[in-house]
Amino acid sequence: MDAPLSIDNRTATAILQYKGIPNTVIPLLPHLPEPNDTAFALSYNARLRSLNSPQFQANVPLKVDRHLFYTIGLGINPCPTCLNGTKLAASLNNITFVMPQVGLLQAHYFNIKGVFRLDFPDNPPTPFNYTGAPLTANLGTTLGTRVSKIAYNSTVQLVLQDTNLLSVESHPFHLHGYNFFVVGTGIGNFDPKRDPAKFNLVDPPERNTVGVPTGGWTAIRFRADNPGVWFMHCHLELHTGWGLKTAFVVENGKLPDQSILPPPKDLPPC
Repeated sequence: MDAPLSIDNRTATAILQYKGIPNTVIPLLPHLPEPNDTAFALSYNARLRSLNSPQFQANVPLKVDRHLFYTIGLGINPCPTCLNGTKLAASLNNITFVMPQVGLLQAHYFNIKGVFRLDFPDNPPTPFNYTGAPLTANLGTTLGTRVSKIAYNSTVQLVLQDTNLLSVESHPFHLHGYNFFVVGTGIGNFDPKRDPAKFNLVDPPERNTVGVPTGGWTAIRFRADNPGVWFMHCHLELHTGWGLKTAFVVENGKLPDQSILPPPKDLPPC
């Protein structure tokens, strides 16, 4: 279940009958899992693998240069013009992303100061029991246009951890500019000592979007070999609007073909 909310769970079944097939042929209807059968869902997802063949190799980074741990949370911030004086927010590592008035890539390429800060934290400000009892107090978040700088060609491991701030929920996270390998996932709090031993580093699925399970975590790895500024955000539009996003500034490499291309001369201005 995406969130612990009551829903209309009546399941409709339709039978598609092809021309020429007699009515005496009765289809076998599937036995569907329960909506809250977490073990079934995890087991099914674990069967998704890369081909990892000579033609389609799974070049999973085995050595990690940069370890990132991002908590996903909902929050409540003051809003004098809103009903009840508050509004809902969302955050990564308790930072609600604020969209700038100047494009991030434009500011990075032309070195425009004051548009964003390169101090997005690699870890949450305060560790806690991320998936314990729901937390309903002190839910304010920090607002800012803060991104993370990544060295060219470095290998990155990012663990996305759902939290029970207001409520647990499943979040589909999308990274621009890259495919990544989904090396691990689980329910509860990520254990940096035990969980990496269960990672699939041989043939994990290669994606650009991954679901973080409700009350759980997902670990991804990628090589930062595409310079530029790349958004990473929840693909639920409402959550993205609430600020559930950040960006990676991947530095240029040493060679010409490892650097950001200049904007075209006929690029229309905003």
